[in-house]
Amino acid sequence: MFSGIDEVDWASMEHAYGPADDVPVLLRGLASADPAERESALDGMYGAVHHQGDVYACTLACIPFLFELAVDPDVQDRGSVVELLTSIGGFDLDEDDDEIDEDEIEGAANYAMAAAAVTAGAGVFFELIADEDPGVRLAAPLALATLHRHPVRVLDLLRERLPAEPDEEVRLALVEAAGRVALRHRPLAGRVVEWLTLLVDRERAPGLRLAALAQLARCCPDALPRDVVPVVSGLLRELRTAPGGAPDADPDTEPEADAEVEPEPETDPVGCPDLSRAEPGAAPTLVGQLRALSAQDSAGLGAPWAADLLRTLHVGLDDRVGDRTALLVDQLRSPDRWQRIDAVRMSGGLIRAWRGSYGELVALVGDQLADPEPRLAEAASHVLEELFSLAAPTADALAARLAADPGGWVKEWASGPPGLGSTVKALSRLGDARAVPALAAALELPEVPHDVGFAVAHLGRAACPLAAALRRRLAGVPLDEGAYDRASPLLAGLTGLRAGEATPEVLRVLRGAPEYRGEWLRTAALRALGSFGPAAREAVPELRAMLRRPGTATEAAEALWAVAGDRDAVLPVLTEGLGSDQVHDRRAAAAALGALGRQAAVVAPRLRGLLAHEELWLRVDAAIALWEVTGRPEESTEVLLTAWERNRHVRVRVAECLARMGPVGPASTAAQVLRAELSSVRRHNALDGGYGSHDTYEDEKLLALCRQALRGTGKGSTA
Repeated sequence: MFSGIDEVDWASMEHAYGPADDVPVLLRGLASADPAERESALDGMYGAVHHQGDVYACTLACIPFLFELAVDPDVQDRGSVVELLTSIGGFDLDEDDDEIDEDEIEGAANYAMAAAAVTAGAGVFFELIADEDPGVRLAAPLALATLHRHPVRVLDLLRERLPAEPDEEVRLALVEAAGRVALRHRPLAGRVVEWLTLLVDRERAPGLRLAALAQLARCCPDALPRDVVPVVSGLLRELRTAPGGAPDADPDTEPEADAEVEPEPETDPVGCPDLSRAEPGAAPTLVGQLRALSAQDSAGLGAPWAADLLRTLHVGLDDRVGDRTALLVDQLRSPDRWQRIDAVRMSGGLIRAWRGSYGELVALVGDQLADPEPRLAEAASHVLEELFSLAAPTADALAARLAADPGGWVKEWASGPPGLGSTVKALSRLGDARAVPALAAALELPEVPHDVGFAVAHLGRAACPLAAALRRRLAGVPLDEGAYDRASPLLAGLTGLRAGEATPEVLRVLRGAPEYRGEWLRTAALRALGSFGPAAREAVPELRAMLRRPGTATEAAEALWAVAGDRDAVLPVLTEGLGSDQVHDRRAAAAALGALGRQAAVVAPRLRGLLAHEELWLRVDAAIALWEVTGRPEESTEVLLTAWERNRHVRVRVAECLARMGPVGPASTAAQVLRAELSSVRRHNALDGGYGSHDTYEDEKLLALCRQALRGTGKGSTA
């Protein structure tokens, strides 16, 4: 084995972390009899030689030696080697529609050469599909479906192998590989769908039927049976009652804390393994940690692969929100805690990306808060935290968990400031006064949680009892280099309460802001004073003086207008801000001018000139301000609707303006745009592969504003 490996000039090549002269050691490590050494070598291959999917010259040089490892029956863990080869050779340049930049040419060439090299040797996977090692048989089907040049032969082999395969998980891999063939080779999709449908109708094993349904959803959702939800629910019940499956429990009986999972004393609060207590000799590798987590999550499960199949099914169902919701409702009523944990997480993903009627689903997520399994309750609280008003059906459950778990009110982290627990944030975002005691306790800690101010702002007047503590803590903040971190949560809370009685404490911060992050701190203080309105009149001399201070002049002018309504002092500063070299400063000035309404009508020509600016967000801010200072919506509306189509993230701001403009004509373009938004089942800000904690909140706000604009219940101009 490894003939010629020392003749390769590894030192002339590089991988993600420098010279590739260590690659021979990694390759030989993959053939080691020591499991820890094999794991460390695999970790190095993924971490350096195939870092985040990249292909280097040294990656290409490894391919022949990886094939040697894959076919040698004396090598252990060969399934991992097959998976590595599949990853190296599986990149498909045809899937990237973007043009390749000059800097990317070398990388693209490496991907193409890797795909060609691994594909050229993919015939060996035909032999490996019947290998004695179940791990190899598990990896081989996907390798064939991804890499082999003759998909018809691959599909025939998958069908032939299924009846002979004794291992259930490998049988599922054969079905998954068929779905992969259908996705990569669309002319074969009909044959794949026919086979999958036969498995759904005639196969007796519930796991295999569920796998076939998942792949149907993935490659041809229209071929799914109409009664897919009750069918899947029935299969899950069969899996639970099968030998080795999680037993059904009396739904009216509270499960014991250790009914389905052994205690795990060596875990942290979120269930991660304590690596410091690992067995002697265990390799502290990323691969090892992932395996440990996977083993921990599947411990005690009769069908640990069922969760993956359900996730595949949900992705395939896509915009069939009703079916997906019904399926999750059924899963959340399961006596199997682990199935409910997966259902909670998938519920969060569904609600975050799709619009629908979620009252029953959210209530069932809330029911999990009382479960004695900490990971289930914690998963539920994290999902509810991101739902804001949609979490209303769970208010009582959140309050009960909050009262029962004072230790969870604040979370400490190894680095960075503490933060509020998910349950506190979820209840605060509902405006529920039962969150106040937890926030009061947080304000007494030596270090105030960084997000306490936002929670106070969501509570609004219900948080008024906290004003005194906020003032006291702000008065005691040392005005040194750490002032911004300590004061900003307190200022945010006082801003949300519009607590004008805190003007002396805020003025102290404004006057004494240190050089480090001083501009940020002054901006936060000015926003607080502006929110106080006329109650902050004692700050007027300070605000006037700050109109001449670079960096915060616009914020000072905005605050002075809110506090004293001094047009003559404010208007010149904001007009000058419209001519700034910085787009951010122009946007801030435009927004502040809009607050003046008709009293700033003189700047209309300047705002009109910004409607053609290259920066879309500045065009939007200028259009909104132009309407506010003139009261004429026509020229602003066209700019706003154009921006709506070009950038979905601007839609909340545009809809807010349209709602304030008053009734939208039923036959107008604006009405058509708003109705189209309301008819869409996809959330406007849903992203594939990522999300923000406020995405659901922003989209629900957009829907409410669209309805408001169509009803004509806006407040009208700010004049």
